[in-house]
Amino acid sequence: MTDASMDNAAAPKSGLTVTDARTRKRNAAEKRFRAYGIAAISVGLLFLLFLFGSILRSGIPAFTQTVLDIEFTLTQEQFDEAESKMLKTKAYENIFIAALQGQLQESGFEVAFDAKAIERIVGKPGGTIRSHFQENPDDVGTPVSFELAASSRVDGYFNGRVTRETLVDSRFLQLSDLDLVDALHDAGIIHGAFNWNFITGTDSGVDNPGGAGLGASVIGSFFMMLVVLFLSLPIGVAASIYLEEFAPKNRWTDLIEVNISNLAAVPSIVFGILGLAVFIQFAGLPQSAPLVGGLVLTLMTLPTIIISTRASLAAVPPSIRDAALGVGASKMQSVFHHVLPLAMPGILTGTIIGLAQALGETAPLLLIGMVGFVAREYPEGFIAGFTDANSAMPAQIYTWASRADPGFYEKAWGGIIILLLFLITMNTIAVILRRRFERRW
Repeated sequence: MTDASMDNAAAPKSGLTVTDARTRKRNAAEKRFRAYGIAAISVGLLFLLFLFGSILRSGIPAFTQTVLDIEFTLTQEQFDEAESKMLKTKAYENIFIAALQGQLQESGFEVAFDAKAIERIVGKPGGTIRSHFQENPDDVGTPVSFELAASSRVDGYFNGRVTRETLVDSRFLQLSDLDLVDALHDAGIIHGAFNWNFITGTDSGVDNPGGAGLGASVIGSFFMMLVVLFLSLPIGVAASIYLEEFAPKNRWTDLIEVNISNLAAVPSIVFGILGLAVFIQFAGLPQSAPLVGGLVLTLMTLPTIIISTRASLAAVPPSIRDAALGVGASKMQSVFHHVLPLAMPGILTGTIIGLAQALGETAPLLLIGMVGFVAREYPEGFIAGFTDANSAMPAQIYTWASRADPGFYEKAWGGIIILLLFLITMNTIAVILRRRFERRW
């Protein structure tokens, strides 16, 4: 027998330094599991990127607006002549058309158009021009620049939503109008601008998607969140402290805990039905008011806040309580002076997450009428912000998405972007609070 054969015979078949078949099989299974996890995360990220890409692609046009920028000088004779006529706005509109024709000719464009074409492109500018000179009489005789918003069809033409091949002549826009629009664009008279009215404006009704804004709905959501915050936070925290620290452990408290967990899983539209029956039909509170919406969302948010607060209180080590009681503190002093401050980061996190969930709810608002109300103006005061009829961001988005004009479809996507920004901001604040105040035990 050679030395090599003796060494092979003496080699161990198993041991700490030898990988046997079972270990190799277990290691291979672990590698496959890691690969499955990476693949699952990659697929989730792809879907997330696709979702955000779709939202941005469809919603960004809502933040831009096509405007017609024209400058002309209104003489005192033209002003007096326009004011002396019976159809004053029509007279100012004729002055506007003459100035527009002059600018086009100066730029080398010869396009025939009439007042009807101007109305289809920018509406009726006569009223806007007359109001400006009545409010600013010193501008008569001086050059004044007017920036007029184009119609939603013209805006859709520049966004690619309306094309010459798909356009059908109607009272809103005709194919011949696009020749004038192209000439105005080439002359630099009509161009794109940031649409501040979409952020600060109000709803404009079913016939004017270009003038629709989300500002009043943001105010309505703000007042609703105030109601939710000042009701759900103290009630939810107080109930959590009692159930976790003071309530005896018996079948009644067990029944309460089970029902709180069940309420957290109840569909939100059920809370809307409850709010309609109790707050509107029984209590007689005003329909479509942010106060009613806040009360309904408070009922929906309370289970989330109670569950998260109880989890934060339970996470505080029992030694904190025992040490406080050992130095002579009462049960209430140990809870409010020691346990509650340590649990506060988790409480605030749960509250913000609950508010973010309530901010995006639409189903409860359907039942109390906030979808059927068109918010065309801001509340007149702080109290009116709670009691006057208004809309909310998710309700306004639902209303725009249900309208027939494609221009409102872009507004709905833009509203989703603003709503997502609010939600991301609130969740970011929750994460920062937890990281800032969280303690490791």
